[in-house]
Amino acid sequence: MDLTPKQIVHELNKYIIGQDEAKKAVAIALRNRYRRSCLSPALQDEITPKNIIMKGPTGVGKTEIARRLAKLVKAPFIKVEATKYTEVGYVGRDVESMVRDLAECAIRLVKEEKTQEVSYKATAVAERRVAKVLAEMKKDERGETAKQIFEDKLVEDIHAGKYDNTVIEIEVNDTPKPLELSPGSGAAIDLGSIFGGMGLPGRKKKRKISVREAINLIMAEEADKLIDNDAVNAEAMRRAENDGIIFIDEIDKIAGKGNQGEDVSREGVQRDILPIVEGCTVMTKYGPVKTDYILFIAAGAFHVSKVEDLIPELQGRFPIQVELKSLTKQDFVNILTQPENAITTQYSALLSVDNIDLHFTPDAIEKIAEISEDINTTSEDIGARRLHTVMEYLLEDISFNAGGNDYPVIPVEVNSKYVEEHLENIIKNRDLKKYVL
Repeated sequence: MDLTPKQIVHELNKYIIGQDEAKKAVAIALRNRYRRSCLSPALQDEITPKNIIMKGPTGVGKTEIARRLAKLVKAPFIKVEATKYTEVGYVGRDVESMVRDLAECAIRLVKEEKTQEVSYKATAVAERRVAKVLAEMKKDERGETAKQIFEDKLVEDIHAGKYDNTVIEIEVNDTPKPLELSPGSGAAIDLGSIFGGMGLPGRKKKRKISVREAINLIMAEEADKLIDNDAVNAEAMRRAENDGIIFIDEIDKIAGKGNQGEDVSREGVQRDILPIVEGCTVMTKYGPVKTDYILFIAAGAFHVSKVEDLIPELQGRFPIQVELKSLTKQDFVNILTQPENAITTQYSALLSVDNIDLHFTPDAIEKIAEISEDINTTSEDIGARRLHTVMEYLLEDISFNAGGNDYPVIPVEVNSKYVEEHLENIIKNRDLKKYVL
């Protein structure tokens, strides 16, 4: 998808409020990937992505920017936490597992696309198989011609969803789960593929499930037969190498200067991450993955440590640094009203299930935003997550008392007076401890 930086920012604006500097940086990084793909192979090899460090308090949109960016261009994306990794020689996850996780993500992404391409054929086969089972259940003395006509009619009815909840007994593949050799290593033995490779027939088992579930299972089996797995692996590895995005969160937790104890271990993790970010080849069960052209986005609050506390070599591999600002009252107002999946819309949709027609007046939105900003200023700054805390407390009574579809639709208007009355306690004493996420 060859979106311009302005178009990328426009798309991000639908879900994330403010933080224009960070959006601009990631938009340029993404566009540069498209620009690189248009160059000659010799020049492509010379151009590597300019990795980004995002600095800012929690809840201001660091992770969301990276996640939405990857979703926008259907790029393989994983989010990892720097604190989960240990230095070589210690028990725990090694840093190479982030690349193996990215490879798994790429395989899943490409497989979903290929499955979509063959879904029409796979669905037709699945519906015909289920129709045969249903026909057996309704067996009588029909002749062959009548039986065929009956099956055709069943296929039409299955397609229309008339038998979705009918329970049938059907044979499906019994796929054993891969056995992981050691936790976090990424290396696993797939017993199913071993037996399949030896020419032994795959094990089958009978299951009693609904028609809808049966169709989904058979569709997955048929799609596997129609898809060329070697082509999937090759395309997935190409995407992981050239389009992959790895988001390393909490990188500030492994920064810190010191010569003993924990600080040594932190520096060890930084040294282990360095070759991955600089560019190396990591072996995965699908083949080797070069990390030279993967885009790395690191993020952290950097309350205690500073970006300068990272080892110089690692800093050098993240040439672009952007600072995300704390959210203001106006940002909170925009978050409550503008995004396609705004929090107010989510709560209205949730309560509509119990016949509550919930509406927020503009003055209520202003009041909620004002209280959220005030609490973030006077206590811990948890960014937009504060809104979840405030909204849960505000709508606690309505959520508790609502219930049952037997009641008529009840309109409920939340205005500034309602907000003041229901948030009176937290306005007075800021006691939100039990609601903090």
